[in-house]
Amino acid sequence: MTHRFPIKEIARQAGLGTATVDRVLNNRSNVSPQTRSRVKAAIEELTAQEAQLSARGRRLFVDFVVEAPARFSREVRAAAESILPRVGAAVFRPRFVLQEVMEEAEVVRVLERILKRGSQGVCLKARDTPRIREAVNALMATRIPVVTLVTDMGGTDRLAYVGLDNAGAGRTAGWIISKIVGDGPGTVLATRSHERFLGEEERESAFAATLAARCPNLRMLPVQGGGGLGHETSKVLARAMEGVTDLRAVYSMGGGNRSILKTLGDSGHAPQVYVAHDLDQENRALIRVRRLDFILHHDLREDMGNAYAAFLAYHGLSAEPVEAAISSVQVLTPENVG
Repeated sequence: MTHRFPIKEIARQAGLGTATVDRVLNNRSNVSPQTRSRVKAAIEELTAQEAQLSARGRRLFVDFVVEAPARFSREVRAAAESILPRVGAAVFRPRFVLQEVMEEAEVVRVLERILKRGSQGVCLKARDTPRIREAVNALMATRIPVVTLVTDMGGTDRLAYVGLDNAGAGRTAGWIISKIVGDGPGTVLATRSHERFLGEEERESAFAATLAARCPNLRMLPVQGGGGLGHETSKVLARAMEGVTDLRAVYSMGGGNRSILKTLGDSGHAPQVYVAHDLDQENRALIRVRRLDFILHHDLREDMGNAYAAFLAYHGLSAEPVEAAISSVQVLTPENVG
């Protein structure tokens, strides 16, 4: 592995001992593939942070733990790294654990590892489950602040939530669909990636309430599962759509839109309007060719700035505490996507 960083810096970035890093760099035996991957990732992260490494000031190691499809995780990482030069009160050193699927036990293990090695902050996008809540509270109890990203976590001592106004997004989707479809008979498909993401639950509840108030004759068909991943989403959706002949609209809260569109098309469904979330690479391509009609978007760079601000305040490096930093909903169409 070629690099230009001191072993001590790589070890701190990877959360490993210097002797372990030395064994990896010199290709010695008795090193697991997972450890080699952690060292490789640490060098890549240091390369991305190189402009900041020479800066003066307190250094804060923060850990991003994100369960999301790779298309969204890439956007999170890019946003977290792109704004580093603008954070002046400290030098942030982000470390990333990004996986498409993380079961409860996996998330807990990652958080326990962070608890053991130490951190100045954790930015977490995970399912809202009892054991993950306990792990969050354990971090907070040892003065490792946790900020939830995009999807919140109830019943925890977490420091702050940063991300989209999920209920506002759900109401916006309901208003758009009601205006276009009207209050005639028919089915509106509402898809979520997983039942335990609180943010998607908030979107769905607000969407359902808005649709029921404005278009009581429309039937909402909620579908959960697939993790926003192509093959799994297609399987879940195909089963749910059996017998449906009057699809009018789609509200996709959890991604996997290319697979959703293909599954619907293969079954002969052509919704009048399709509302999705997040301007990632896949959705940008789909809306440009008018397969999507609306994207409800928010600026991840703003979210990352708010997360860093919350950590700075917690460590006494700024005067402004951040308890909740809600991103406004941006409504994108094929006509205003750059």
